[in-house]
Amino acid sequence: MSLKFSVLASGSTGNAIYVETEKQKLLIDAGLSGKKIEQCFMQIGVSPADLDGILVSHEHSDHIKGVGILARRFKIPIYANDKTWNAMEKGIGVIPLDQKFTYQRGEVKSFADIEVESFGVSHDAADPMFFSFHHGGRQLTILTDTGYVSDQMVGITKGSDTLIFESNHDTDMLRMGKYPWTIKRRILGDEGHVSNVDAGIALADILRESKADVYLAHLSLDNNMKDLARMTVQQTLEAQGIEVGRQVKLYDTDPVVPTQLKVV
Repeated sequence: MSLKFSVLASGSTGNAIYVETEKQKLLIDAGLSGKKIEQCFMQIGVSPADLDGILVSHEHSDHIKGVGILARRFKIPIYANDKTWNAMEKGIGVIPLDQKFTYQRGEVKSFADIEVESFGVSHDAADPMFFSFHHGGRQLTILTDTGYVSDQMVGITKGSDTLIFESNHDTDMLRMGKYPWTIKRRILGDEGHVSNVDAGIALADILRESKADVYLAHLSLDNNMKDLARMTVQQTLEAQGIEVGRQVKLYDTDPVVPTQLKVV
């Protein structure tokens, strides 16, 4: 029995994550065009026609751009909470009723042999949530698109064997960058995105007594770099007494190149 995943795409330009077991194949968000997501699946040797469901975290375009086209083309069920359904319906187009399912924040739902726990995050969307997957004694948690990491989020993610965790921006790059101040304030706010330093601080709290693989995700195209995110998170973890390389391993994600399909 194995729980596997691939971060198909991650960043400010689009997000999609694939999770599978022997009995279930799930896509979490589809924030690229249908064509690009199909190309990502091809790179990891998986057919989107085999998907059993699409879980939607929230209605922002970098998470739903390809949801409608994939669902219609391959007759895939879509799962989202009520407020997200209401907010995204115009953005994804008409979906047949027999493919529309509700999955509320804070609910634990069984998808064949996977238990999936949804939990709320702090983001400027209708009712944003992310997911923790449990299978065969292993846990994979996705946590991005949040302005801060609450005690509840820490509690849910503790014990995860693999974390796909937001490290969105370098604060100095963002402050000195080209964005209008209104957008900078949104990103830096409690309903924005987690910075590299804040990601490291939160991860230190989560990993205090455990080991995990951490995939740094949702990096800003304009206000971050892979090497900078990894270096900053590593320095922050080590300052908190977390041994990078032994206790935690850090991995990059990419806006267009999927990570290897890997066992949690």
